[in-house]
Amino acid sequence: MKMPIRRALVGAALITVALSSSGMARAEATAPAIATQSHYGAIFQIDSGSPGAIKKTINNIENLLHDPRLKGKVQVELIANAQGFAAYVKNNGFEQKLQTLRQQGVLLAQCANTLRELHVDRKDLYPFITVVPSGMGEITIREAQGWAYIHPSAPNPGL
Repeated sequence: MKMPIRRALVGAALITVALSSSGMARAEATAPAIATQSHYGAIFQIDSGSPGAIKKTINNIENLLHDPRLKGKVQVELIANAQGFAAYVKNNGFEQKLQTLRQQGVLLAQCANTLRELHVDRKDLYPFITVVPSGMGEITIREAQGWAYIHPSAPNPGL
């Protein structure tokens, strides 16, 4: 390694140590994120049918939609697959929440593979649900479009 490069590396290391010691580096790392983009997308996956998991996922979506940094900048989709289809079953107690999400622009999607594999009749789901060919395909496409993938875990009753 040539002497000028070594001095530059040593100098950069000293600056890093000085910033860390002064707290400047920590202040930047703990500052809240700023929404600098004009558009954000987030796809939430639900694959659990427990009421707790459904409620938690809906709450997470509502929190995202009400984040003042993202107001008017975020597009959201909820994709249900596996046992998550229960989120969209008629008379499950979540119709009003789902309708409100839909009115706020959230796309509510159900995996067709799940319906076929679990022998769920489309008529058993709320009529405002969109059926897509594949939940995994939907997630893959959205991620390729730059969307965030969010998969809330079921609530831990021990906490």
